[in-house]
Amino acid sequence: MSKETWSAVDHYFEAVLTPKDDALESALAANAAAGLPAIDVSASQGKLLHLLARIRGAKSILEVGTLGGYSAIWLARALPEDGRLVTLEIDPKHAAVARSNLERAGLSQVAIVREGRAIDSLAALKREGASFDFVFIDADKPSNPDYFARALDLVAPGAVIIVDNVVRGGAVIDPDGDDAVQGVRRLHELIASNPRVNATAIQTVGTKGWDGFTLALVVA
Repeated sequence: MSKETWSAVDHYFEAVLTPKDDALESALAANAAAGLPAIDVSASQGKLLHLLARIRGAKSILEVGTLGGYSAIWLARALPEDGRLVTLEIDPKHAAVARSNLERAGLSQVAIVREGRAIDSLAALKREGASFDFVFIDADKPSNPDYFARALDLVAPGAVIIVDNVVRGGAVIDPDGDDAVQGVRRLHELIASNPRVNATAIQTVGTKGWDGFTLALVVA
């Protein structure tokens, strides 16, 4: 099968199960107009995050890697009225676009965009006593192990942590892969050795090509 077929299947399911949404479409248009890289999750992936957060009954969500806020919109919409989402972004330009997109979607009172290095923001959240029950990690891949370890400091048993882009087009099996691959491999070694989490990784194909995500349940 080709990427064209994968994309066509994605488009079919999105047309049937994920109707067009003005706020989400406007966010993607604003991201493109601002010159942000087109690396947002797909609509199907965004809805999967939304559904998983709702299944979990999430009231507090942490996102590491905001970009223009497309996935943040999906996640914030899964929250109850008294819920909150904190999303971390290192690039001030990206953060500004995300804030605008979240405001346009009517979510600026629910979703907070924090600027700066994610590792520093995660440490600050711990000092502040923050706690989350759903975490989505989608930032620079070499830092995945650090982000995951810091996220574990901010969650309790029952929390769900999802890490995106872990298959790397199959390169994850290469022990001599690039820095992103090394980060993904170290992440899974960390997960495998940590009794606090129980996890699996799922390969995906679609408009984003061949990739996948890791889903971890915090059990202790």
